Amino acid sequence: MTDRKSFWAWCTESEEPTDAERAQLAQELSERYGTAITARPVPKAEDAELRATRIKVPEAVSAWCSTSDQERVAYTYGAHFTERVRAFNLEFPNPPDVVAHPRNEDEVAATLDWCNENQYVAVPYGGGSSVVWGLNPPEDRGPTVVISLDGLDQVLEVDEVSRAARIQAGVFGPHLEDQLRPHGYTLRHFPQSFRFSTLGGWIATRSGGHYATNHTHIDEFVESTRMITPAGWWESRRLPGSGAGPSPDRMVIGSEGILGIITEAWMRIQKRPSFRATAGILFPSWEAGYEAVRNIVQAKLWPANLRILDPAEAQRAAGLDGISSLVIVAFESAELSQRHNIAQAVEIARYAGGLIADDEIQIDDGTGNPTGRAGAVGAWRDAFIGVGNGVETSLGVVADTFETAITWDRWPEFDHAVRAAVGDALKATFGEHHSLSCRFTHVYPDGPAPYYSWSGMGSQGAEIKQWQTIKDAANEALVAAGGTSTHHHAVGRMHRPNAYDVQRPELFAQSLRAVKKHLDPNGILNPGVLIDP
Repeated sequence: MTDRKSFWAWCTESEEPTDAERAQLAQELSERYGTAITARPVPKAEDAELRATRIKVPEAVSAWCSTSDQERVAYTYGAHFTERVRAFNLEFPNPPDVVAHPRNEDEVAATLDWCNENQYVAVPYGGGSSVVWGLNPPEDRGPTVVISLDGLDQVLEVDEVSRAARIQAGVFGPHLEDQLRPHGYTLRHFPQSFRFSTLGGWIATRSGGHYATNHTHIDEFVESTRMITPAGWWESRRLPGSGAGPSPDRMVIGSEGILGIITEAWMRIQKRPSFRATAGILFPSWEAGYEAVRNIVQAKLWPANLRILDPAEAQRAAGLDGISSLVIVAFESAELSQRHNIAQAVEIARYAGGLIADDEIQIDDGTGNPTGRAGAVGAWRDAFIGVGNGVETSLGVVADTFETAITWDRWPEFDHAVRAAVGDALKATFGEHHSLSCRFTHVYPDGPAPYYSWSGMGSQGAEIKQWQTIKDAANEALVAAGGTSTHHHAVGRMHRPNAYDVQRPELFAQSLRAVKKHLDPNGILNPGVLIDP
């Protein structure tokens, strides 16, 4: 039997925390913060009380559609903190009425046509890893069908001459790589959600991946796209590049399911890397470290990894002293030694005040020995990959992240403004029992993409309300200081009010509405995301 994804935690069902583990953590938190915390038992999907489905599935689509409560529970929410809390509490006020699992493009088209004819809301679904409320339509929009692409999960064709592959949109990250590996290739796109997210989801949300410089987003890997809309098929020509007007692929990438359902794409692939080099460089301060990062990225060496952890993040995730910041630099190639590149990056870092001994620079010249798995760099890698199984859910712990981007000239003031605004909100909400840290997930010659993590010890039962207070402060601070409302988590419904709606030009919003009206005249696709009708 397949180990299903948990309906409430960021893991599979077999990896869910036990009641004993939750009780132990509750006791530790109670002793640490001097308040009584009760650990409720891990919930079971069959205990959820759902309204009856409002849709009678016709025979024409019944072979791949389900109205079972188990399916409806599993496909109600994404993966955000607030959604996991609601799922844990068995709160399902607006579950989908039907979950469809089409097995090919014809069945995808038939499902969408059925929804359009009956004006059912249609929600395209990849892996369910959205952390921006990208999967839950407004309750007043009526009957809803979730269209899962998990039946379209194959690498259909590999062009070894051009180094590209035609891949179905429903394939999960690990299965995609498993299919490319025998050919000696890799897509090399590893978002933190890699295990539980799909190619179509990456494209629809402009996912940020493995590369910290240069090819930072999924955009750079897309060669062409194929998408079904209520108005028909949208398919771009497969080309290495084009100057023929606005790109049709750019309309699909980042469309978040409001224009159509992506069914496949030609993706640029590459040989699997065998030459690697990694360095973890200590800096006496956050400011000195990010100046080194700026110097390295502006030298255009294009390291695969170029990240900095501020002192708080470096202490929590990499075991450092809480004073030093940590800059991680890594290069990789399938063809060439990376000794020269890492030497140049380390030289720039040392000139900026960074400290690293020569024997701490890890280099693999094609032998297969891993780099970046030991010391502070390895500790951070383990913390990054290990998202956690939700043992703390509903125990009063409130935690989240928010990410953005800003130009280098405005970065120092931006960082001060964001930390001040969010720090004040954290203190007002949680008193002294809170934390706030920052790292760069991606960097560009003209600016960084900072990623802030925060947590606070709140009150059981009030977690979502307390989270909203901090989120409102963060959204307002990001936009007011000139940053973007999101760098790679997408917009969804969460980042629209007082953020994306303020950031985008109004004429662009009107243009996007016009495109949606033409492709989706009944407005059935993922309503409330990006724009209102």
